[in-house]
Amino acid sequence: MRPFFELLKKIIQTGVGKTRFLMAAVGLGIAMLLILIAIQAHSNFSQLLYSSKNQNETADFLVINKTITNAMMGQSAKSIFTPEEIATIKRQPFVQSFGLVTSSQYKVVVQAPGDLHFATDMFFEAVPDSFLDVKGQDWKWSEGDRTIPIILPNDFLNLYNFGFSLSQDLPQISQETVKALPLQVNISNNQVSDQYMGHIVGFSDRISSFLVPASFMAWANEKYGMTTAAGTSRVIIKTPDPSNPDLVKFLEDNGYTTNQDKLKFSKTRLIVQTIVSVVGFFGLILLFFALLVFSMFIQLVIASCKREIQLLVILGTAPKQLQRYLLRQFVPLYIVIGILSLLLVAGLQYWAARELAQHEMLVSTWPGVPVFAGIALVLGLVYIVNLLTVRKYVNNI
Repeated sequence: MRPFFELLKKIIQTGVGKTRFLMAAVGLGIAMLLILIAIQAHSNFSQLLYSSKNQNETADFLVINKTITNAMMGQSAKSIFTPEEIATIKRQPFVQSFGLVTSSQYKVVVQAPGDLHFATDMFFEAVPDSFLDVKGQDWKWSEGDRTIPIILPNDFLNLYNFGFSLSQDLPQISQETVKALPLQVNISNNQVSDQYMGHIVGFSDRISSFLVPASFMAWANEKYGMTTAAGTSRVIIKTPDPSNPDLVKFLEDNGYTTNQDKLKFSKTRLIVQTIVSVVGFFGLILLFFALLVFSMFIQLVIASCKREIQLLVILGTAPKQLQRYLLRQFVPLYIVIGILSLLLVAGLQYWAARELAQHEMLVSTWPGVPVFAGIALVLGLVYIVNLLTVRKYVNNI
């Protein structure tokens, strides 16, 4: 076997052999590196989207309504969701939970007491309590109560404090003051008008509407409703990923709209996924060429050693023994390339984790299980391809 090994070394060190050997090694290294980077980048992106450490709860709730077009103006019925459309939204895979937004069917006027001299027409809406980001014992109402708990959107108070109050020379008010103010709520229809006291129990960043308990809404619509029960023009969903391209496509295809700020990462996600896919694709292409070059190199070695191999076979050496011997010359190279690629990916991941942590985005410090599975798969594939190549050409001698 020793002369055979010495001949193998000479073939590797010749111009053609050395070139092919280096091409195969470099190609395999780059291919493995690109594939591992693509796998780890996909893992990091998943952690940024779905990990509980990075999730922003307020971004998971979307209020959806139909896009109003010129053709729909003056035809409010077209903005109502049909039962079939509601059922379609419910069964979408990106919808974790679903709720209806119930609107008031009566007139509402809210007036602030004292020197504020503030009165405004208003509308009420109600959603299931599970969709609220304001919790408290005050959020309840039963028939006979004259005080209505109300949740205001934070944007409404900001508009008053930094817009209306400054332009009208009125005092700005804090959230604590608003909660302490007793509001006069006038509810009326074409036949009757009643007064209630409104009590602000909280401010919502999730839903931009004036919310009252669902129990009050059902009772008030029945008592003061000026029309027959209208359909639902707005629905609310909870989704694990507002930037899900499938969600964005569903909304666009059906003419629905929501808070676009919560969907702004959809295009970024598509770009990142495209880049990761392209990197992985080039890695697979390079892996294919590396396997091809390795096969050509093995063919060259076997062809150059044809006489020696034939002599060894005549002397009683089994072909399988020759195959194992030849493969043992390449396996250490595969392992070294795999380890170097893994170390380089680990260094890049450690650097990326530290940089992202400075922006409060947390990913694992070291490569995850998919990376080790990927490197094992690539090494296994390289070994199998080379085994088949060696077996084919040795047996044909």
